[in-house]
Amino acid sequence: MVYGLKGMNKNKNIAILGAGESGVGAAYLAQQQGYDVFVSDFGAIADHYKEQLKSWNIRFEENQHTEAEILNAVEVIKSPGIPDKAPIIKKLKEKGVPVISEIEFAGRYTDAKIIGITGSNGKTTTTSLTHFILKNAGLNVGLAGNIGKSFAYQVATEKHDCYVLELSSFMLDDMYQFKTDIAVLLNITPDHLDRYDYKMENYAASKFRVTQNQTADDVFIYCADDAETIKGMEGKSFKAKQFPFSIEKKIAMGADLENDNIVINTPQEHFEMSITELALQGKHNIYNSMASGIVAKVLELRNDTLRESLATFRNIEHRLESVGKISGISFINDSKATNVNSTWYALESMTSDVVLILGGVDKGNDYSMLKDLVKEKVKAIVCLGKDNQRIHEAFEDVVDIIVNTSSATDAAQAAYHLATKGDTVLLSPACASFDLFKNYEDRGNQFKAAVKEL
Repeated sequence: MVYGLKGMNKNKNIAILGAGESGVGAAYLAQQQGYDVFVSDFGAIADHYKEQLKSWNIRFEENQHTEAEILNAVEVIKSPGIPDKAPIIKKLKEKGVPVISEIEFAGRYTDAKIIGITGSNGKTTTTSLTHFILKNAGLNVGLAGNIGKSFAYQVATEKHDCYVLELSSFMLDDMYQFKTDIAVLLNITPDHLDRYDYKMENYAASKFRVTQNQTADDVFIYCADDAETIKGMEGKSFKAKQFPFSIEKKIAMGADLENDNIVINTPQEHFEMSITELALQGKHNIYNSMASGIVAKVLELRNDTLRESLATFRNIEHRLESVGKISGISFINDSKATNVNSTWYALESMTSDVVLILGGVDKGNDYSMLKDLVKEKVKAIVCLGKDNQRIHEAFEDVVDIIVNTSSATDAAQAAYHLATKGDTVLLSPACASFDLFKNYEDRGNQFKAAVKEL
């Protein structure tokens, strides 16, 4: 069923595939720019997005793709979740119709400074922290990408002076002319390899697209301790000024760790702060704080503003989020940990015995990297997923108790009974959520509700 009337400007047909936050925002901006817009979603469209499209008189369809209409577009903006192997994308590419991301499209219509942050882990936290620092410094700054309101919708309606964008590899794959003024690459660890022919080098190449089109006036911030990042930089030339960060070695220009102090140096600026004062604790969060801190000092923000922001920031929901204590047992919601590396970081920051809730849709996970930490810190594993066989196989020789559950309520209750006073129940699944839940937020919210019922 197609809703809405066809416009008259036949030379500027634009099709948008996917009617989530990014697609609907792109539709609004495209209409504002004079395009005849058609939105097509192969699945059902959420009611609030349908209402928005109707109120803007934008044509849309759901539960189908009308190929004749889509293939007639001069350009197609696609949701990051649609893979290149989808039949409609293959047909568009065969016909030579450009297929781009919402970020690429929106970038054409703003002169704002762009800070683009990517990485396999930590990007949502670092993006949120960077936005928090810049906002505290009084900058007119937007937060978008994989987080918050659509970049395109903000470009159409809010006119910020700068944007902090969380950029996934899927977004970067469909970006061509887009340029970041400040590019941040936090780390590269195996994730989403099913989208990259199971080749790590393909996934790494996707991450490095955050630096494409940068000039000598721009900045590239990266982790000097991340083996895949350093490997990916070999043989490549970068025009942008480089500011690495490390907790293992001395860095002249960038950030390092000296006597438990984060030290940041840029040509004009120097900053120091004890890691004990950081709001975000754990080794991985030292990296995240360093990356955000370098952005702040590159922009020449005041030291006292940066220090106060790093000390008072509250982490995002579903990322190592404290749910509370019951009978002396701490409950932590880390539902956003949808890959093994995220779970590794979560376990690494735990200081008590852990009952770990793992499982969901396994994206070809290699659980071996978790084994040492699980052996050291985890007393029991509660599986939360439809198929938990690989988790049993990976950990049965290091954990005595592994139980299966198929709902957040069952998982929370099982974990509670396995834990004792002083322990932590950690939901950090290392897997995608869509076997039992709508998304990781739904999984986290159901877990939090289940904990409150204990």
